[in-house]
Amino acid sequence: MQLLWVGASGGMEAGLVERQGIPFQSIPAAGVHGVGLRVLPGNIARLAQGLLASRRILRSFRPEVLFFTGGYVAVPMALAGWRVPSLLFVPDIEPGLALKTLARFADRIAVSSAASERYFPHRERIVPTGYPTRADLGTWDRSRARRSLHLTDDLPVLLVSGGSRGARSINESVLKHLPELLEMAQVIHITGELDWGVVQAQTRELPQTQATRYHAFPYLHEEMGAALAAADLAVSRAGASTLGEYPLFGLPAILVPYPFAWRYQKVNAEYLAQRGAAVVIENSHLADQLLPTLRDLLNQPDRLMSMRNAMLTLAQPAAASEIGHLLLALVERRS
Repeated sequence: MQLLWVGASGGMEAGLVERQGIPFQSIPAAGVHGVGLRVLPGNIARLAQGLLASRRILRSFRPEVLFFTGGYVAVPMALAGWRVPSLLFVPDIEPGLALKTLARFADRIAVSSAASERYFPHRERIVPTGYPTRADLGTWDRSRARRSLHLTDDLPVLLVSGGSRGARSINESVLKHLPELLEMAQVIHITGELDWGVVQAQTRELPQTQATRYHAFPYLHEEMGAALAAADLAVSRAGASTLGEYPLFGLPAILVPYPFAWRYQKVNAEYLAQRGAAVVIENSHLADQLLPTLRDLLNQPDRLMSMRNAMLTLAQPAAASEIGHLLLALVERRS
């Protein structure tokens, strides 16, 4: 089977995709929803350029099926490849404008949760598959993960993650309360590249007893599964991956939705909180509420266990396999 990943020009996805040995090609693309009138004409022009680039790729690669995971970069390819069978995957609970547009072209629509069905008019095309996770994540168990990250069993483990580029408000709140946090827990802090220098400087000021409990990384690749498996509680944004990775490990979470990304993260966070698997803190209240919320949860092991069990009930570990079967079925139907 031949695969080709088509993504946006200038993004970080190229390196991540090529790291997995998958060929990558880029096309021009830009969003049109929520942008100012001064920017809109230029973005429309980039989408038109992306449409032409998509047609060239389709003529060269000749795919039997298209798989879209959303975002404005997929729109030119969907328009260019409307004759090719396609599957759309909706990662967040609530789809954005680009995903709703792509849904008009898709033969089938896979969703992370059945809660997404109400956002689409053609429910007969929707299949709740769950959010697909990397196969290597499931190879980690807690004891091996903690050994790998040099963690002990005498204190709980807190995972703080802001994504690949980081989340400044989360990083700043953690650093502000770091000595108090390290009295309560060992901390795995995935800072992102933007704040890595600041974090390194503050780490050097920690006393030795606390420094051994603090494990900071700008980013984790293969070791991300170890961090998830080792943790007792997570603090993070509420991107789509929280719908798949946290349930896979039964990892309770304090979620801080990114306030400048429409409603997607807010809806994801509320979905997990309403099921008893997470606690939500608004970004504007994070500096004041993070420490007392962490202290409250870490001092209530029964509540953490209840949240862990609630998170586990949402796990769908076969999601990637189900999506693969949907793609193969579209190929067979075309044949």
